[in-house]
Amino acid sequence: MEKILVIEDQEDIRSIVVEMLTQEKFNVLEAENGQVGIKLLQEEVPDLIICDIAMPKLNGYEVVTWSRENPETESVPFIFLTAKSSQIDIRQGIELGADDYLTKPFTRAELLGAITARFDKQKAFNRQTQKKITQYYNYINQSTNHGLCDHLHQIMTVSKKLIDNYDMVEREEMLKSLNEIYSLSQNYVI
Repeated sequence: MEKILVIEDQEDIRSIVVEMLTQEKFNVLEAENGQVGIKLLQEEVPDLIICDIAMPKLNGYEVVTWSRENPETESVPFIFLTAKSSQIDIRQGIELGADDYLTKPFTRAELLGAITARFDKQKAFNRQTQKKITQYYNYINQSTNHGLCDHLHQIMTVSKKLIDNYDMVEREEMLKSLNEIYSLSQNYVI
């Protein structure tokens, strides 16, 4: 169950949003201002943040800035839900790191659509990231195994030569071969 933090200073709007989200089976955290919101973010990282802009103590711009500067919350989807609807306000919110921007009044469909879009985008990003990690892991694993096999083959060849020719190998050549085995084995000592 996804966890959503709602940061809204107007209690009636916060209650409506919390009830909508609860009915949709989201786990909802709520904060009455930006300061309380950041405190909650320090304690528990949600899957998405919905935040008003004009609030006492810390405004929404300060919250999104803090969340983007914090390693634990920098990639958490962030939606502004606000009455500030000028192009300048929207642009500022997006430039500070908001992923979406809904203006009040809003409909249930708009809010849930924005949330779904953010979660879908996050899931796609996570799938791409996991695919890249898997590709890098496979490449490193294959490269390491191939290199290891080459070195083991060389060690086996030199060792077999020493074993097969033990009686005829000069002391200096034996020492040289043992040093070669030692050198090849040092590449894989952890």
